[in-house]
Amino acid sequence: MRKGFTLVELLIVIVIIGIMAAVGVSQYTKAIEKGRAFEARTILGNLRGAEIAEMNERGVYVAVAGLSVGAPVDCAGTQHYFSYACVVGTGTCTATRCTAGGKLPVSAVAYTKSLDIAGTWGGTAGY
Repeated sequence: MRKGFTLVELLIVIVIIGIMAAVGVSQYTKAIEKGRAFEARTILGNLRGAEIAEMNERGVYVAVAGLSVGAPVDCAGTQHYFSYACVVGTGTCTATRCTAGGKLPVSAVAYTKSLDIAGTWGGTAGY
């Protein structure tokens, strides 16, 4: 009796490992995108707090550039995966997913997250 594996057995093991790797990579990329979306929600919460402070101190809501949060207003040359904007009249802030410069989301479609002064979340479909 010969010891060892046949070619068919080895091929079956390689196929199973390939399937497990494909599933693992797709789940990994989804987890990464969810983490990036969580960062956007965190920064939006910081922007909301800064907008409330501006309203209490000066009586107006301001644009992102006038806040001391450090959120990027465009996607060029930044480490972040979102650009941020706040509506001056209402204080509602929006994070828009960047798609240029190798920052394409998993779904290949840009999405937005928004947070208003009342604490209501909104946006388009995405993570």
